[in-house]
Amino acid sequence: MDTSQLLKSVPTGLWIGGEELSRTSTFDVLDPSSDESLISVADATPEDAIAALDAASAVQADWAGTAPRKRGEILRSVFEAITAQADDIAALMTLEMGKVVAESKGEVTYGAEFFRWFAEEAVRIGGRYTPSPAGTGRIIVTKQAVGPCYAITPWNFPLAMGTRKMGPAFAAGCTMIVKPAQETPLTMLYLAKLMDEAGLPKGVLSVLPTSDPGGVTSALIDDGRLRKLTFTGSTGVGKALVKQSADKLLRTSMELGGNAPFIVFDDADVDAAVDGAILAKMRNGGEACTAANRFHVANAVRDEFTEKLVKRMSEFTLGNGLDESSTLGPLINAKQLNKVTELVSDAVSRGAEVAVGGVAPEGPGNFYPATVLADVPADARILKEEVFGPVAPITGFDTEEEGIAAANDTEFGLAAYIYTQSLDRALRVAESIESGMVGVNRGVISDAAAPFGGIKESGFGREGGTEGIEEYLDTKYIALTK
Repeated sequence: MDTSQLLKSVPTGLWIGGEELSRTSTFDVLDPSSDESLISVADATPEDAIAALDAASAVQADWAGTAPRKRGEILRSVFEAITAQADDIAALMTLEMGKVVAESKGEVTYGAEFFRWFAEEAVRIGGRYTPSPAGTGRIIVTKQAVGPCYAITPWNFPLAMGTRKMGPAFAAGCTMIVKPAQETPLTMLYLAKLMDEAGLPKGVLSVLPTSDPGGVTSALIDDGRLRKLTFTGSTGVGKALVKQSADKLLRTSMELGGNAPFIVFDDADVDAAVDGAILAKMRNGGEACTAANRFHVANAVRDEFTEKLVKRMSEFTLGNGLDESSTLGPLINAKQLNKVTELVSDAVSRGAEVAVGGVAPEGPGNFYPATVLADVPADARILKEEVFGPVAPITGFDTEEEGIAAANDTEFGLAAYIYTQSLDRALRVAESIESGMVGVNRGVISDAAAPFGGIKESGFGREGGTEGIEEYLDTKYIALTK
C-alpha cells in the first residue's frame, strides 16, 4: 500500500462550514509504531471554534427543517461512501492509531453501521396526541432537534466514536462540531470530506483538530448558541466538562472510563470463556473502554482457564499494524506505554505472577506484549485502575456472591462479562451487576442497534439503539383547547 498517496488524500486543514481551511499554525500526527511524524495538520484556535459555531448556527434551522427522509438518505449515502473506501480508512486508522489493520477494518464496519442505523431512525422520531384527562383540550407532544452540538472524541476508535455521535445528531436534525483527539485527527478529517461528497449540506459538520483542546472547548461551551455537549474519554475530564457546562445548562452525554469485570463461573464452558476473553481483552489491543480489565475466575476452573488463556495470549505477534503478519500493534504513545508498565510492575511487586509477557521490547515504537498476570492480589492497582492495554490480571473466587461482590467493587460501571451455562444464574448475575451493559457468554457486545453507555462514574446517556437519537431531541408539549 502506498501510504504516502493515502496521506495526500486527507484534508490537513480545518474543516469549517464544509470547506478545508489552511492555517499557519500546525501540529504533527505521529506514527505510534515509530514515533515519527506522519503529516502535519492545522491547529484550531478558540477563534476557529467560534467560526465553526457560526457555520453550524447559520444552517441549524434549515437542517432541522429538512425532511427526515432526506436526512436519512444522506446518512445512507455516507454509509455507502465509507463502505466503498473501507480499505483506505482502515489503513489511515492504523497509521495514526497503531491498531492492526484487521482491527481497523472491523472498526470501519462498526463505525459505518451507525449511519445506516440512524438513516433508518431519522423517519421514526415519534410523538403523541391524546385528549386531556379533564376533557378541556388536547395534548400534543413532539420531538425537535436540540440544536448545535459539540462532540469530543477519543483516539482509540478514530472513526466509530465520531460516527456514534454524528449518526443520531444528524438524523435528529442537529448540526455538529467535532474535536477529534490530537493523536488521531486524520480519520475524522477524511470522513468530513467523504460526507461532503455524499451530500451533507455545508455547515452541518465542522472538524477542529487542535493542540489547545481547553481553549477550543471553553470557547464553544461559553457561547450560548451551543446546546449539546457529548464526550467520550476519561472520567476525570468528563467530570470537569460537566462542571464547565453547568453555567449554560447544556445537555450533556458522557461516555467515560471503565473497569470491566470478566466473570467465569465454575459451570462455564472454559474453552468458550477463553475465546470470549481474547475478544473482550484484546479487541483494539486492549485500548477500549469496554475491554475486560480484570478476570474473576471461579477457583474450581481457575488453573484450567489461566493455562488456556496463557497459551492463546502467547500467540500474539507484535508488529507494525500494516504488516498483516502482526496481530498486536503498538500502544498509542509513550505515556500509555509507561502507564501499562507501571501497573504491571505494581501488581508484580505485590505478589502477582507474570504468566506470559510482562516486559516491553526496546524501541522504536510503543509496543507492549500480550500479558497474563496470575494470582493478582486484591490490593493491586491494576484491579482498580483501567489499564487500557493488552494485560489480563486474574484473581479467584469461590461463591457466586463473592464473584458478584468482586465485580461490583469499583466506582465504574460501563461493561461486564459473564460466563456460565445456567440461564438462571446468567439472568440473576446480570441483574446484580452494577453496569450499563452486560455480555452473557460473549466477548463483544457493541452493536449499533443497542444502547451503549454506563452508570456510576462511567457516565450517563446512551449512544446507539432506538435510545441514541433521544439524546439529540428536545420534548415539546403543545396544549390545544378543545
